[in-house]
Amino acid sequence: MMDKLLAEIRSCTLCLPHLEHGVNPVLAAHKNSRIAIIGQAPGSVVHQTGVPWDDKSGERLRQWLGISKPQFYDPQLMALIPMGFCYPGKGKSGDLPPRKECAAAWHDKLFQELENLELTLLIGSYAQNHYLKDQQLATLTETVKNFHAYMPHTFVLPHPSPRNNIWIKKNPWFESELLPELKQLVASIVNK
Repeated sequence: MMDKLLAEIRSCTLCLPHLEHGVNPVLAAHKNSRIAIIGQAPGSVVHQTGVPWDDKSGERLRQWLGISKPQFYDPQLMALIPMGFCYPGKGKSGDLPPRKECAAAWHDKLFQELENLELTLLIGSYAQNHYLKDQQLATLTETVKNFHAYMPHTFVLPHPSPRNNIWIKKNPWFESELLPELKQLVASIVNK
């Protein structure tokens, strides 16, 4: 059932009229995935390679999680599910927001198949807005700083983009307090 669903998603053209670079839905999942990583949308590099998180943001995310590249790309461990499956194009200050059609059309179907999930990582404001709804705080910073409130099954993170270097420097608690707990939680699932 999951293979059929992934094939349907990868052949989706729902947003084609809105995507100047064309469609190339990028995701990875397996019915046995134990951790779901819900990100924003593929960037231009990932749009070209077709490999989720195959860029600088992905390198930083793997560091944050404390896992190897093979672990990250093992779909029986990690489901890599963006809010928007295709590259949305460039905006005035970075990439455009993910298309809303993807989550509405596909997320519920995907999560019905992911029966072994132990942890869901909500990366960035788009994923947090969609999944936390009224449980999130006024800003992404406040939500991430309050990460304990969502544990142990949900973990909130900022986007690992190099564009967020200033945010990371302004919030030293992120590296000193949050990341050690994240790594410990991920290790407890990955190393079973």
